[in-house]
Amino acid sequence: MIIQVWWARLDSNQEPTDYESAALTVELRAPASHILHIHRKAVARALPSTSLRAGSAREGWQTHAKLVTTVMRHPRQCHRPRQHQGMIAPEAFTGMKKLRFLLSLTNDDNDYQIEQTSTAQQAARKLGVDLEIVYARNDGIVQSQQLLSSIQSTTAPRPDAIIFEPAGSTAHPQVARAAANAGIGVVLLNRDADYIAELRRLSHVPAFAITSNHEEIGRIQGQQLGALLPGGGIVLYIQGPSESSAAKQRYTGLLETKSDGVQLRVLKAHWTEASAYKTVSSFLRLSTSRQAQIEAVCAQDDSMAMGARKAFEECRELLEHWQKMPFLGCDGLPKTGQEWVRRNLLTATIFVPPNADLAIEMMVKSIATSALPPERTFTTAKSFPTVEVLAQSARARAASR
Repeated sequence: MIIQVWWARLDSNQEPTDYESAALTVELRAPASHILHIHRKAVARALPSTSLRAGSAREGWQTHAKLVTTVMRHPRQCHRPRQHQGMIAPEAFTGMKKLRFLLSLTNDDNDYQIEQTSTAQQAARKLGVDLEIVYARNDGIVQSQQLLSSIQSTTAPRPDAIIFEPAGSTAHPQVARAAANAGIGVVLLNRDADYIAELRRLSHVPAFAITSNHEEIGRIQGQQLGALLPGGGIVLYIQGPSESSAAKQRYTGLLETKSDGVQLRVLKAHWTEASAYKTVSSFLRLSTSRQAQIEAVCAQDDSMAMGARKAFEECRELLEHWQKMPFLGCDGLPKTGQEWVRRNLLTATIFVPPNADLAIEMMVKSIATSALPPERTFTTAKSFPTVEVLAQSARARAASR
């Protein structure tokens, strides 16, 4: 038996309310309906806990309850084939039209964003999704234009869903509304936004967010510093860009758990090794930097921690001092952050699971079953190594002096 599942594509005639909708110069118009065909038996085999009903997907997407889930992945398991973690088998969607997704990431030279690309491509291949990936060059306006260009396209097929990690201070509410009004699903990565609830209430497409708890990541870094510097000291803190909500939240979390004895000297960079190298090099050229007596370097991601380390390596006057100094990062991917810890290039990191692949899986399942995913799904960050291990190593170093 074949079941037809559909949702209406609605016209949009909203007035722009911020810069990102300025490019929205024409009304979005699309076919009155978008038909998907799903083999009931195949889906039932792959999704035994999901019941399908004939009729409009609107029935499944009218649930207004705020659902939140938490996803935990062990650092050593993030490359395990997804079939072993409950991944939907590709054959479950035999008979369904091939889906097209657009993934927009902040940049292509940060190890976390590179891993997002890799895991997303793997998930798309396994699920038979046509995936296009674009990079915003850390520019929110560029990202807004890229997304709107795809949403409004009259020459190329529009995507069935957009998945994006905001590159600037805004989470692109007008872009998300334009997508939903055009019948395009929306997934927000590593950010929270009030408009997700609005889209779920007013639209007939899947809309949800998958994010890390950035304040908790900051709290973990504060605990790491407490373990490594029990007596306190001055820490050079490399923060992400001012317009980044993740950078602000991680800083807020760190302030909650760092000891009073830990004093921060804050520098800003742009989530890349090159930007951190540049800003730390400039800092080290100041005469005041010699008087600061830096005891540790703590960066909001591993790339920036490595850029800071490179800057210290080139400062010969501080050679003896920096070789004993802890360097802390965040993201903790197996081939970069965790490997740098094992090679003693970093002292510690925080494993933050990639989530673009999970976004693709959840969107495919939602379209196939007309079941609305939870409004927010949180991934769980973990210290690598554990805070207890860091404290033990700090005590051992102190005893050997």
